[in-house]
Amino acid sequence: MIYGYVRVSTVHQNVENGLFEIAKFAQKEGFSVDKWVTEQISSKKDLKERKLNNLLRKVKKNDIIVATEISRLGRNMLEIMDILSVCLKKGCQVWTIKENYRLGVDIPSKVLAVVFGLVAEFERNLISARTKEALARVKAGGKKTGSPEGQPDYAEAGDWEKEAA
Repeated sequence: MIYGYVRVSTVHQNVENGLFEIAKFAQKEGFSVDKWVTEQISSKKDLKERKLNNLLRKVKKNDIIVATEISRLGRNMLEIMDILSVCLKKGCQVWTIKENYRLGVDIPSKVLAVVFGLVAEFERNLISARTKEALARVKAGGKKTGSPEGQPDYAEAGDWEKEAA
């Protein structure tokens, strides 16, 4: 079974780009996705609250999970390693498009998984630092940041869905 997994962090994003990228990759590689798993949820949310957790319980030996990039699986190196460890124990592969790797049960795959997890975490930390610097610069210039007073901040899909329900 081949699963396409697409996760976006906020309601301000949509899964269409990820779906398109994976479908295009599948066509180029000559396979089709049997089942799609999509979610709009921050990777800050516990894995137990994410659809990815259900997918990890379901996968079997020789199944493949295709994601656009390794960082879509988890927030930090430890979480990504835990996810990949589950897949390795079950004999499931994880393929990523951006990095163009097929992570299986062999030693090189395990080494690459560690490296990619570290790179993804490092990249997120750099983005976070740049964002904080930019916000500090904007605030120093006298501009207000964030949601307008009295307006909810729908930064995470889970919060928006709870309030909308």
